[in-house]
Amino acid sequence: MEQKRKNVSPFSNESRNAYVVEHLTGAMLALLEEKPVAEISISELCDQAGVGRTSFYRNFEEKEDIIKAHMRRLSQGWADECKSTPNIPVREIVRIVFSHFEANREFYSLLNKRGLVYLLKDIILDLCGFNPEQDMVAAYSSAYVGFFLYGWIEVWFRRGMRDTAEELIAYLPE
Repeated sequence: MEQKRKNVSPFSNESRNAYVVEHLTGAMLALLEEKPVAEISISELCDQAGVGRTSFYRNFEEKEDIIKAHMRRLSQGWADECKSTPNIPVREIVRIVFSHFEANREFYSLLNKRGLVYLLKDIILDLCGFNPEQDMVAAYSSAYVGFFLYGWIEVWFRRGMRDTAEELIAYLPE
């Protein structure tokens, strides 16, 4: 008796998930250009991405998770740079972070246009090392720096992203 060959995808699970995430991200960004996230349905998103709803829910719980994952990928370089330097001065963190925003201006302008800047908060707090389980001084110190930075980012967006990283650093104490 001859065995039939199975019809198996040449992609590994990891490759398939990467494909799904890439296409959902592209679809989400394209749809955000047209309308707010609240007006984008999961079905519309999946249709635009060319993937099934099951694929969406296998990778994400909600639409905003796509944007958060994209922000984490974009910010990985500067986050690693900041985390790898012990006792990095706030001035240097501001330079690194705002240089990143300037380099990715189109994406962050879209976030601002759609009222999604708040999604950056957790990434910024993580960057600053905030963890509620830290001792009191460390927890409040890292939260202070994180919320300071997030506040500056939000104001920068509201001002139309017109100030450069170097101009912002000039306002910080030495």
